[in-house]
Amino acid sequence: MAVESLNHNFQIIFKMKSPILTELPAPPVNKTGWPWTTECKQIDSTMDDGKIWPKISVVTPSFNQAQFIEETIRSVLLQGYPNLEYIIMDGGSTDGSAEIIRKYGPWLSFWVSEPDNGQSDAINKGWHRSSGEILAWLNSDDTYEMGALQKTANFMLENYDIGMLYGDCNIIDENGQVTNKAPAKDFDLKSLVCNEWFIPQQSSFIRRKVIQETGDVNEELHLVMDWEYWLRIALKEFKVSYFPETLANFRQYGEAKTFDKTDVSSEEKFSVLNSLFNNDDILPKISSFKNKAYAHVHKYASSAYAYGKNVDNKKAFCHLIKSIKYKPSYLLEKKVLIMLLVFAIGRSRLKKCRNLLLTIVKS
Repeated sequence: MAVESLNHNFQIIFKMKSPILTELPAPPVNKTGWPWTTECKQIDSTMDDGKIWPKISVVTPSFNQAQFIEETIRSVLLQGYPNLEYIIMDGGSTDGSAEIIRKYGPWLSFWVSEPDNGQSDAINKGWHRSSGEILAWLNSDDTYEMGALQKTANFMLENYDIGMLYGDCNIIDENGQVTNKAPAKDFDLKSLVCNEWFIPQQSSFIRRKVIQETGDVNEELHLVMDWEYWLRIALKEFKVSYFPETLANFRQYGEAKTFDKTDVSSEEKFSVLNSLFNNDDILPKISSFKNKAYAHVHKYASSAYAYGKNVDNKKAFCHLIKSIKYKPSYLLEKKVLIMLLVFAIGRSRLKKCRNLLLTIVKS
């Protein structure tokens, strides 16, 4: 087990300030730009009114992400934000992650490398150690955009009624190149209950008082704990607000947990929905969303079992039929019709039919 923390007041004060580029370890020779050779401008320690900037606590849960974690760390530390608390909870990585984290130890408020019970457990442990007014977690393969923390602080200071904000988020590949944009939009409870993706976890920040009243991240969930947490926040009627600024980057690649275990994700989503719609205290707020919610998740599950890592055509077909049962208008969607054809005649036969049709058209 490796552990480093702060024990002296002087060290605590020093570590509240972001380092400058030249203080950090040199980046790999082939890395340039943000956050390797570029940094944010250092922000004055006090605001215009003389008050101290609100402390932002960021927790990075990590396990065997040596390929990406250094970029994540630098994107947090080089924000230039004067009241930063950065905590890394590593789950006992064996790929060199701990050695990378140790290099940045002097600028971390706390870090540990030891076995844990998964990502949610790591987030909770990190948040319990934190002391910031605004909290977030940033996974060890994702990054912040330049100026993300200052923009977040300013938005929270200007909108005291907001309990949680989420901003825009780029989608990046293994090399850090932007490939798309996450579909963020104004907050809508129905969309949230129906598992529509519009709150990027990477660009979300929450006030401490909201977390104190909402409780811990659900440690029984390993893939959809963010969605379940947003639901609990919203159903406690805290104000959740969309902030139209790009704050973070979400890395999508073949080995990413989100895409490697879509079948497990499906089952977790059903668990969350069942818990929601069997809760008599909140049912009146969401009962009208039930059919759409189950239809959406059954459709997701059908795709997961049809095209995911663990293909199961029987389950995929059953979920597709159930999705149509909850929402008959799905039969008008091209993707759903194609999936029905695939299940009816098989992929290979469908491909042969397609090729035959193309031949006829060309002739």
